[in-house]
Amino acid sequence: MSVTEKIKSNPALKKFVHRLLIPKNEYSPRLWVKLFLNPLKHKRGKGSKVRYNTRMDILPFNDFQLGAYSTVEEFATVNNGVGDVIIGQKTIIGIGNVIIGPVTIGNNTMFAQNIVVSGLNHGYEDVSMPPSEQKVSTKPIVISDNVWIGANSVITAGVTIGKHSVVGAGSVVTKSIPDYSVAVGNPAKVVKKYNFETKTWERV
Repeated sequence: MSVTEKIKSNPALKKFVHRLLIPKNEYSPRLWVKLFLNPLKHKRGKGSKVRYNTRMDILPFNDFQLGAYSTVEEFATVNNGVGDVIIGQKTIIGIGNVIIGPVTIGNNTMFAQNIVVSGLNHGYEDVSMPPSEQKVSTKPIVISDNVWIGANSVITAGVTIGKHSVVGAGSVVTKSIPDYSVAVGNPAKVVKKYNFETKTWERV
């Protein structure tokens, strides 16, 4: 059994380690975690940038990777507390985006402004306690290469967005989108697909 597995299997030890990493009633890691642990654990590619006013709630017990020449813009939030966050090469995470793992984002993918991508859900079934105190569940989100997501969109847990697809501004994506598709609306529906025979985007 690995050290991580031992910690996770022992509630008292898990709580103790959690307090070492994160102050009580907070979600951001302690300064020593940011300065000393994270640089050893997490990978940042050549030429990658995280802007100064970005909130990086990155912890060492899950993975975080930022590919070469990728950028996380100002006022974004990236959180790997409940799942890995993997961002490919030459990808832009736009201003005000929120990325909560488990999320995998491909190469040459472009996020516009104020997008929420969250692989996390809170339980609500027990009416004797608030949802904030109930167990969380996670489903991985996969956003493939060459995807463009429009401003103010929401990508929900468990969704896969296929390569070279486009999500229109303000869309709420609750179901997976195939490759080479354009999806819009709430809930998002595919309205165009690329036809490789005619080399045109056709309405469906």
